[in-house]
Amino acid sequence: MTDVTGAPADVLHTLFHSDQGGHEQVVLCQDRASGLKAVIALHSTALGPALGGTRFYPYVSEAEAVADALNLARGMSYKNAMAGLDHGGGKAVIIGDPELIKTEELLLAYGRFVASLGGRYVTACDVGTYVADMDVVARECRWTTGRSPENGGAGDSSVLTAFGVFQGMRASAQHLWGDPTLRGRKVGVAGVGKVGHHLVDHLRADGAEVVITDVREDSVRRILDQHPTGVTAVADTAALIRTEGLDIYAPCALGGALDDTTVPALTASVVCGAANNQLAHPGVEKDLADRGILYAPDYVVNAGGVIQVADELHGFDFDRCKAKAAKIFDTTLAIFARAKEDGIPPAAAADRIAEQRMAEARSH
Repeated sequence: MTDVTGAPADVLHTLFHSDQGGHEQVVLCQDRASGLKAVIALHSTALGPALGGTRFYPYVSEAEAVADALNLARGMSYKNAMAGLDHGGGKAVIIGDPELIKTEELLLAYGRFVASLGGRYVTACDVGTYVADMDVVARECRWTTGRSPENGGAGDSSVLTAFGVFQGMRASAQHLWGDPTLRGRKVGVAGVGKVGHHLVDHLRADGAEVVITDVREDSVRRILDQHPTGVTAVADTAALIRTEGLDIYAPCALGGALDDTTVPALTASVVCGAANNQLAHPGVEKDLADRGILYAPDYVVNAGGVIQVADELHGFDFDRCKAKAAKIFDTTLAIFARAKEDGIPPAAAADRIAEQRMAEARSH
């Protein structure tokens, strides 16, 4: 079923009517000359210009791309609010396999579309896009972050993303075991690419035993070469979540990692990872709580990257950013305390705190 524009009706229903909607603006972008097809979704600008990355991904359908942009943009509103940033939430997705269709012409065309929003949306890197890509986009759009240091940017934001996730793990350990260290703990990391490989470095430095998996064999090999002791690999995520003696599970690949299949099989006591939108559907957070598994909300602990790219707009200072990202430890602890006080899962507690900040901004 489609509406008058030919767009799937369920997408428009999501946009205008469901709890997952409430977006201010969704822009469909097409440049035939370069082959660009993109979706830019602005969920909220209550706290300031929407800020969020550009995902370049071979979606199965345009409807899937739109739905992903909507979900990711909404998540950015909550992430930016909880990170204490003066930014709302937005996200863009470019449809297609970046290995096959990414060109300079396509990225420049995309930059022109972002620029046409006049600063309502500030873009950055995400899955499938890199610092070099943002340098190209920035040639057409001044509202671009995640650029290289040579071009006035902060460079790779995955460094502080991993640092923030590590702080979330430390807070989880403090809350559950009374000590903010991962020494002697067994941590499973699913996805050791951009963010995951930095996270493994932090975990090993803190004395954790690490179990990894990744769909890319070269990514696994790189980690095993860098860490000849204390790190082992398993075949896939299904094996990882069932690893005996696992204390913490860290989903660091794509979203939807926690669903009706994985949650019952988890051996870990804590879930704390870098992936966005880890909860496959509403209700998963309660399933985790019912099993006694502590969930550190993804958009809280993985905010180090967005803290970094936001700082780039004001003249980047790494030490200033790292100090802000270190506060993810305190924020995570506060969420666990609020969850206990209100008798709700941590994900719901984080949502309440973020919604309160956005509502207060709208009322002024």
